[in-house]
Amino acid sequence: MGLIAYDDADAAAFQATRHLPADALAPWRAAITRHLDPRPGMRLLDLGCGTGSWTRAFGTWWPDVTVVAVDPSPAMRDRAGGTVVLAGDAASIPAADGSIDAVWISTVIHHVPDLAAAAREIRRVLAPGAPVLIRSAFPGRGDGLTLCRYWPETIAVLDERYPSVATIAEAFATAGFTVAGLEPVTQVSAPSLAVAADGLRRQAHTLLQLISDEAYANGVDRLRAAARTVTGPQTDTLDLLVLR
Repeated sequence: MGLIAYDDADAAAFQATRHLPADALAPWRAAITRHLDPRPGMRLLDLGCGTGSWTRAFGTWWPDVTVVAVDPSPAMRDRAGGTVVLAGDAASIPAADGSIDAVWISTVIHHVPDLAAAAREIRRVLAPGAPVLIRSAFPGRGDGLTLCRYWPETIAVLDERYPSVATIAEAFATAGFTVAGLEPVTQVSAPSLAVAADGLRRQAHTLLQLISDEAYANGVDRLRAAARTVTGPQTDTLDLLVLR
């Protein structure tokens, strides 16, 4: 079971606030294509696709690529906006052996309860040599996250409850994967801190759900105070971990 349930309230908050604008996706497209060569007929698995924002982005970027979207949460699948999303999770992927040419896992790996089981299942569905691309925040690497800046309590949650790069590498090594790349990617998450503060939904963020109500309220106060004086876009830096 994941760190949060992704019930109707969680899914609604995620849909409302966690989709990056199209122009903010450019750094991720560049990072992905450093490790993936999209080609006609390729099958790309969006594992834990949520409400389908990455699935739709991939379809726009690479119309000749087939994107297979999978998510375990009925509430998330119901909000996919016409995108076909199959029921499944990292331990039970609805795909045939060797039928997938790349796997994308975005801000999901911390919800996977058994990484070794996930690695075996991903190995089953992947074609030989195909990459696993994991977009995530990792322990010890949260300096570029807005949440960690204004809610310092989330640093402990990140360090204690999210899998580290080393933990993931060790688990996936049991299925024959090795680390092929790790790079930070900076994205524009909102046009300003003020916009971010206005649209904030606690239920859209696992890290915020796992801190106390008092810590959350204090962080909201810090964010709103900063938003009155800090100009420019709100940026966040996450990592892209690549396994093969």
